[in-house]
Amino acid sequence: MIAVSNSSADLCQKENANSISLARISNGSLDRSMTPIKRGRRQSENLSRRNSPRRSRDSRISNGEVTEAVTLFEVISIGKRAIQSVVDDWIEAYQADRDAALLDLINFYIQCSGCQGVVTAELFQNPQNRNIMQKLTEEFDEETGLQFKKFMAYPWILTITWPVNLDTEDYPLIRPGIYWKKFRSNFCEFTAVLIQQCQYSVIYDGYLLNTIISLLLGLSDSCVRAFRHTSTLSAVKLLTALVRVVINLDINIDNSDRLYEVEKKRAELKRINPRLEQLDKKRKKLQQRHREIEDMMDALFKGTFLQRYRDIVSEIRALCIEEIGVWMKMYPHTYLNDSYLKYIGWMLHDKVPEVRLRSLIALQGLYEKRDFVSKMDLFTTRFKDRIISMTLDKDHEVCVQAMRLLVHMLRNCEDLFTTEDCETLYQFVYASHRPLAAAAGEFLYIGHLSAIREPINAEKTENSEHKIGQLKKLLDFFIESNFHEHVTYLVDSLWDCTPIFLKDWPCMTSILLQDAVEKRIGLSAVQENLLVELMLATIRQAVEGHPPMGRGTAKKLLSTKEKKAQLEDRERITEHFAETLPLLLIKFATNPDKLVNLLQIPRYFDIDLYFEAHMEKHLEALLKQMKSIAVSHSEAEVLEACSKTYSSLSNEKQSSPNCQVSLSKKELISHLVDTYSRVLDDVLQEGKEPMTAEDVYLISCTLRRLAAFHNAHNLNQWDLYQKTSALLMFDMPQQSLPAELVQPALQCMYYAILWQLLPIIEDPHTQEELSIYATRVKHFFQLCRKYLGHKYQSVREQAFLSLCDLLMLLHTRGGRMLCCVDSVLESELLSFVRQHVFQAEEEKSKVVSETNEDVTLVILHRKRMLLAVYCKLIVSSIVEMSSVAEIYKQYMKTYNDFGDIIKETLGRTRQINRIESAKTLVLCLKQLFLEHKEAHDNATPSSASFTNIKELARRFSLTFGMDHMKCRESIAMMHKQGIEFAFKEPATEDSLPPPNLPFLMLISEFSSKLLRADKRLVFGYLQRFASEQMMLCKGAGWHPLTVYSNTLLDNHDEESSSCGSYFSRDRVIYSTPHHLKRRSICEHVPGRALLYKNACDDQDSHCPSKSKKQNALHPHPLDGAVSMNSGLITIKLKSQNAAVNENNEEVDVDEIETDEVSKMKVQ
Repeated sequence: MIAVSNSSADLCQKENANSISLARISNGSLDRSMTPIKRGRRQSENLSRRNSPRRSRDSRISNGEVTEAVTLFEVISIGKRAIQSVVDDWIEAYQADRDAALLDLINFYIQCSGCQGVVTAELFQNPQNRNIMQKLTEEFDEETGLQFKKFMAYPWILTITWPVNLDTEDYPLIRPGIYWKKFRSNFCEFTAVLIQQCQYSVIYDGYLLNTIISLLLGLSDSCVRAFRHTSTLSAVKLLTALVRVVINLDINIDNSDRLYEVEKKRAELKRINPRLEQLDKKRKKLQQRHREIEDMMDALFKGTFLQRYRDIVSEIRALCIEEIGVWMKMYPHTYLNDSYLKYIGWMLHDKVPEVRLRSLIALQGLYEKRDFVSKMDLFTTRFKDRIISMTLDKDHEVCVQAMRLLVHMLRNCEDLFTTEDCETLYQFVYASHRPLAAAAGEFLYIGHLSAIREPINAEKTENSEHKIGQLKKLLDFFIESNFHEHVTYLVDSLWDCTPIFLKDWPCMTSILLQDAVEKRIGLSAVQENLLVELMLATIRQAVEGHPPMGRGTAKKLLSTKEKKAQLEDRERITEHFAETLPLLLIKFATNPDKLVNLLQIPRYFDIDLYFEAHMEKHLEALLKQMKSIAVSHSEAEVLEACSKTYSSLSNEKQSSPNCQVSLSKKELISHLVDTYSRVLDDVLQEGKEPMTAEDVYLISCTLRRLAAFHNAHNLNQWDLYQKTSALLMFDMPQQSLPAELVQPALQCMYYAILWQLLPIIEDPHTQEELSIYATRVKHFFQLCRKYLGHKYQSVREQAFLSLCDLLMLLHTRGGRMLCCVDSVLESELLSFVRQHVFQAEEEKSKVVSETNEDVTLVILHRKRMLLAVYCKLIVSSIVEMSSVAEIYKQYMKTYNDFGDIIKETLGRTRQINRIESAKTLVLCLKQLFLEHKEAHDNATPSSASFTNIKELARRFSLTFGMDHMKCRESIAMMHKQGIEFAFKEPATEDSLPPPNLPFLMLISEFSSKLLRADKRLVFGYLQRFASEQMMLCKGAGWHPLTVYSNTLLDNHDEESSSCGSYFSRDRVIYSTPHHLKRRSICEHVPGRALLYKNACDDQDSHCPSKSKKQNALHPHPLDGAVSMNSGLITIKLKSQNAAVNENNEEVDVDEIETDEVSKMKVQ
């Protein structure tokens, strides 16, 4: 019998024409045909299928023609017919001619393995000849390149021939795509349906299943992965189908036994009972079939699973473990014991995550049933620690499934986990991977929060002791976990398993509002703060429905049902907290920590309900309390929360609530402005008299309130810019006002300018309005520049941030007319960054021992913010790019604190202008080199500081990546400027090197980024400054020149050039050192110039005719040449060959013309 491929069959015919033949079975004997094998219809399968009344015409289009499916493999792979009808057709063919149909089935399994060879068969007609069993082995024919496998599928002896490279090719089970995924599903379904349809007939004939099992066992032992994988999958699916048959037999046997007993009782008085005898025969027949099926199952398990569960291929191991879990669930009577469970336990230690994952999923199906757990005590004790450790697996999905398995174990196994185990597993609720955290949240709820059992007869009330006890336990757990800023993560972890518990807001508010005298709960101040924070987190989760930051890259797309639930929750929140929130604000009016969280709750209200449900008095009470809090508190967090809540309430579309909120806000702002104006007038009238502490506190608190509200609201109608400007102009001469006044005043002025810019951008404006605004911006810039040197650090930083942010905004939205930065301002900003970020960083080691870790982190965060704001100016081209060189100098010293910011700035500037970015890197290295030279009186390359500069150059080189063509111009420009700087200062004596010559060692770090053609060109540019005497000089002072030359003349160039023509440069200059074997050098070697010229003339004879002068000065140009001028580098690429010829060493570098301005041209 042949498979699908004709090419493989032809190959087999050429080499094995006598051994490979089409097997035809006639009257139970083998009939071997010696004629060539042709692809044709097989009577055993196709003819029967054509004659079948249930046949549907399966076809597929190939090369414009319709070709009918002629094999089982093609029918299953096309998948257009129902599997059951295919199986029924095959059963009909089997009942008509079982040998031919069985050969069809055998060939089907071979073809499903992706085998493109042939299958031959012969009957094993001599059972006494046991020597043939020794020949059933795999052999390889080196001459034909084919591999043969002969094995016994009783009563057949099968020989499979396939190409030797089959193991390296794809086969159907591992091919990607929906088509092959469906094929795998159809393949598994075919085996299941075949056994199902045959379970009452042919599977007990002692022929069909024996042959199939022999075939699958033989293939599963093959060294070819395709055979092994396909046969193992089919064998385990066959075993699963047999398990279903055994289950049905158990049911039938049980029913037969019952009928037999009933009939036996009825016929006790009768001597002869034919029905009783029939039932007894039927019962014995069922028992016999049961034994036969169990024997088949045992043979499949021992012959397939025991050999393949530890296969080298992870997919085979995974499917074995997956199926044994199915067997244990379906037939626990036989498979659910320690003899079989140990295989799953061993696979928990597998190196491949997929195998470990299948093992955990198999165990989940067992532990979720309490009846099974009692049979797994030994396994649970043995492998519990391993399962707990798998929650820290490197694969996220394995961690999640391990945690879910532990949840099932906790639910159905009593007293299994120790206190230490639970404390370890509870902490996973703070994991960044949300599925793992959600599974840990369910574990926490079952093991810790549900430990309090509610009494059966207890009255169900909203404030039941059961719910209160759960809340207290949750608060205690949160306090003990020491993650006091992660309550939103805790709520998100518990949300999926306990939404009703976390949405019990009446219970939470009742605990908070209980009278202090009759307090029954006994919450501490810390617990109350956490309860308020927990309540806010649950409200946010209910209304928004998105995971917190770090647990999801994008917002979750909600279904219609989820959106409806959110709207219902929002209505519940509004109805409940409209009444209780004012009471909470009254009770905790003096507690800023609680107020910050309570004031955020109205942002999630549906404000329309205030009027639909006639709750206007509750809105009035809320606004009254918010106004009282804004007037009485001066904490920045409280004022910011109050301001944002006013903004969220007034942004609603409905006019009625909007008017009420706006009116309350105007009254509050008017009161604050009047207070500030009154105190300011008193201060200005007093003149030079010092302000009292009471006046300072009053103005400071009022300015902070106005700044907080001005951030979220447009207060330009009160003209706060002029009022705050008057205070700062009063302070400008002596700068004697405290920072508590100056800092909020600068904030008010900054916000006023931003709100004034909005109508200029969005609405049409006159030139006069623009001029007035430009004058105000200029005035604010002057104030900020003067306050950059203020004695208080907070004022200096506020002035710097306001200045930089305003420059950014005006540059992007206001145009360059409003954003003008001169060189003086640039130097002031750079000086500020150098002093407050980097110089302070040098003193950090002195202060770190005196401050705690939290203070150090706050200081570091502030420095990073200052540096990031300044780098934004550079990236946005507001400040000259050359200013960033000062920041690059600190890259190595401050890598741990600011390395990410500096590296990102380097990447952004390179995207803007590669040439200018390269110049800044060279400028940075020049400045560091000059500082080193000044500190050591000479440029000593052996000092530690020079080594640090060299390491910095290496780090800069790594940022260019591996795409050398992309950064070609930049690297060439860096080498050009580096060479010019190295020879800029002449040597004091003729025998001494130039003072800046060690700078070449820094530039040599970038030589690896040069293309080979550019290396030759750069080397030619180096010759323009370094004479031949310099190149031949030796000594420590000239070592940088030697090192730099070697980086340009690498060994690869030398090896390539040595394989060139007879007139190659390396053959001419046989006595020159290796690093000097180039045309431009040897032309200056005494006694060799003429020889070199003759060689070049011979080479040029193969080129188009040119004048001798042109050949001498301008040889054949490069395919890709870099033209080096003093100002710019350009890349010239020929259209016919844009790629640089890297391997052509005979392409000469153009001569360099010398002129007064030191220019180089490449013709």
